[in-house]
Amino acid sequence: MEFKKNPKANLERHNKQFMLLGLALALIVIYIGIEWKTFERTVADLGMVDISLEEEIDIPITERIQEVKPPPPPPPAPEKIEIVEDEAEIEETVLESTETDENEFVEVEEIEEIVEDEEVLDDVPFAIIENVPVYPGCKGTNEEKKKCMVEKITKHVNRKYNTGLAGDLGLEPGKKRVYVQFKIDKTGKVTNVMARGPHARLEKEAIRVVELLPDMTPGKQRGRPVGVKYTLPITLIVE
Repeated sequence: MEFKKNPKANLERHNKQFMLLGLALALIVIYIGIEWKTFERTVADLGMVDISLEEEIDIPITERIQEVKPPPPPPPAPEKIEIVEDEAEIEETVLESTETDENEFVEVEEIEEIVEDEEVLDDVPFAIIENVPVYPGCKGTNEEKKKCMVEKITKHVNRKYNTGLAGDLGLEPGKKRVYVQFKIDKTGKVTNVMARGPHARLEKEAIRVVELLPDMTPGKQRGRPVGVKYTLPITLIVE
């Protein structure tokens, strides 16, 4: 059997192309080798750092000296002093005696009685009143009457106030305070009742209860009856 050579498998016809390709690669390698740059790296040995050799700098403490201004010079003395003789005559005031002889008749005019206007005192807070109002049944010293009055008013409110009203209003749980202010006037009656709280119905109920307080003996300031202002906090617990 006879083998025939394929003309396409003949590589000799590509010798020129392979030579040019190899020459181009060789030139590229030579160019890169010429243009390649290298740098030397040197590491300096700094050695151990001695902190103790650091120089200490002393900063002197300076004091600010305030400049003292010298006092102003005294005014110059007058060039010439004139002495004026006192020649003016002084009239003497003669005081006549006001004593009267018992035999001498003295005419007396009518004496008018002057009535001083009564001093009007403003309302006085309960904390500083000299003589506190007296709640019915309270006795003792001024301090004992004050303590007794506070206890009586507290019992009255606890007994008369509708505590279940706070829960019916749909308020959030917790402590609710209603502040009531009123006056015990000069006659001992409770007047000018005002209230401030978290709901209008709670305020209305507080006013109703305070207006039920009995008449008292009025408080006194400088020995005169005066109006006394009283502030009453009412605490309600909503569960």
